[in-house]
Amino acid sequence: MTDQPDLPALSDDELRETFDLMATAIASMSNRIDDLTTVADKQIKVSTEARIAAFAARDQTDPKAFGQLVGEVIDGEIDENLGRMARMATDLLKVSNRTEEILKKAEEDKSTALRDLWDREQKMDRFKARLPWFGLGAVVLALAMAMLLPRFLASYPSGCAVLGGVWQTTTTGVNACVSYHP
Repeated sequence: MTDQPDLPALSDDELRETFDLMATAIASMSNRIDDLTTVADKQIKVSTEARIAAFAARDQTDPKAFGQLVGEVIDGEIDENLGRMARMATDLLKVSNRTEEILKKAEEDKSTALRDLWDREQKMDRFKARLPWFGLGAVVLALAMAMLLPRFLASYPSGCAVLGGVWQTTTTGVNACVSYHP
């Protein structure tokens, strides 16, 4: 678990901007590490020269006292720089881990989107396969309606009037729609 709260997924523009900022930060840290390396090289050179001077002065002075003093000074300078480099390495590792998490989430989102798109395409293909049957059903329904609708309309007085007929009762007592068109 990280100390950071879960953040919502970033948009492509925000993700791109985040990567740009991270690249700038990494480049800046790289420059700082290069500067620290130069400082460390100088310090190593200084420490080497100090040790050479200490060995040269051994005969004239107490080597134990001067050697310990020189060692403490060198250790103090190197420890500070090593501590800073260790902190930078830790920060770089945290940034790298966070970037890896973001990239993994982006890949999962991409996979989900592609899967959804494929599902929609499959549904569309199934619909297209059924479309001719819908058309045939519509034609059959239209033909059936063309044949049955007049018969149905003629069964009622208002429908008979729409068809241009007259509603009459026959001699047998049955109502019928009669049309007197020649």
